[in-house]
Amino acid sequence: MEKSLEKSYDLARTQYHALGVDTDTALKQLLSTPLSLQCWQGDDVGGFEESSALSGGILATGNYPGKATGGSELRADLLEVFTLLPGKHRVNIHAMYAETDGKRVERDQLEPEHFRHWIDWARNHSAGLDFNSTFFSHPKAADGRTLTNSDPAIRAFWVKHAKICRTIAAAIGRELRSPCVHNLWIPDGSKDLVADRTTPRKLLKDSLDQIFSETLSHQECIDAVESKLFGIGSESFVAGSHEFYMGYALSKGLLLCLDMGHFHPTESVADKVSALLPFVPGILVHVSRGVRWDSDHVPVADDALRSLAREAVRPGAIGRVHLALDFFDASWNRIGALAAGARSLQRVLLSALLEPRALLETLEGSHFEASAAAEHAGELPHGAVWERFLETEGVPGWPEWSEAAALYEKRAAEERG
Repeated sequence: MEKSLEKSYDLARTQYHALGVDTDTALKQLLSTPLSLQCWQGDDVGGFEESSALSGGILATGNYPGKATGGSELRADLLEVFTLLPGKHRVNIHAMYAETDGKRVERDQLEPEHFRHWIDWARNHSAGLDFNSTFFSHPKAADGRTLTNSDPAIRAFWVKHAKICRTIAAAIGRELRSPCVHNLWIPDGSKDLVADRTTPRKLLKDSLDQIFSETLSHQECIDAVESKLFGIGSESFVAGSHEFYMGYALSKGLLLCLDMGHFHPTESVADKVSALLPFVPGILVHVSRGVRWDSDHVPVADDALRSLAREAVRPGAIGRVHLALDFFDASWNRIGALAAGARSLQRVLLSALLEPRALLETLEGSHFEASAAAEHAGELPHGAVWERFLETEGVPGWPEWSEAAALYEKRAAEERG
């Protein structure tokens, strides 16, 4: 079997070389492109606070057995996913995944030590960590307003929470010697039409100005802000729209987060990447798959994901586009869902890296010739290059990886009841 794979790869390498593509270089680039895996896929965005039901326009559908019920189980699940992915990756956590030894610690009182288990685990497994403030599933977010709340005391609570989260992110980045991306998203909006859209946005800008008043080292913390088109319970108005955060990110030099489910289905998130990169220090992409709405389905290698991958690996974008997964499907085997989404993203990234860019650029504007070249390149055996990647990194291919995920979750379901 190994000789067969080697022969297939050698053939693919020759074919790609004829188009000016070095497959070995493409694999090195892919290996150096970490993904940030979202911890909340493992427990349906439950968190460890045990105080509030899931809210803020977020919904996890399904009740697949084997859900992680604590930090140890969740980290064990993530470690299993790591074995199914080539390369070294990161883990994305929310503030509500703090571990406080059973004590009630409010979100505006969190400290880096409440994430000690995460930090030590990441260090032991050569993984990076990214961080998110948590503005949902909390009594002080029950009316759907946090940083735009008309009550100054509630706004102050959430401002303090976000400031503390930036401090925690910086501590994580410092300890792991890898910049921690801190992302800020709020659910603030209205189900029905509002008479005043200006005041909430003025309050949001003032809150954000307070949150980002302290300059942190980019070697420790990289800040991003995330917009949304609408949410459950905020169908008519969202304070933090794309235009609002685009303006804010541009004025403050922040990363702009583009969630693939947070735009109209006919909008191309991929097209926004090259349009924004000349003006912002970088872009954070939350990779998910919206089916008719922001439904956070598991990503597949569809046209939207392929287009995003092409933009993420083109000159000027490499290293400036941070790729994080953001979906939560409780109807799937959770381990399989996370691995499937991540592998789909890696596969389209590889396809983009194997694109004969130099050739296609020379044919730009030639219409049928460019189309014919792109079609030919798309038919080359990129699957053989992918299989070589898996073999080199000691990661199972199909069906072994899906069988391993199913077996792991079966055992987990039995053990966890």
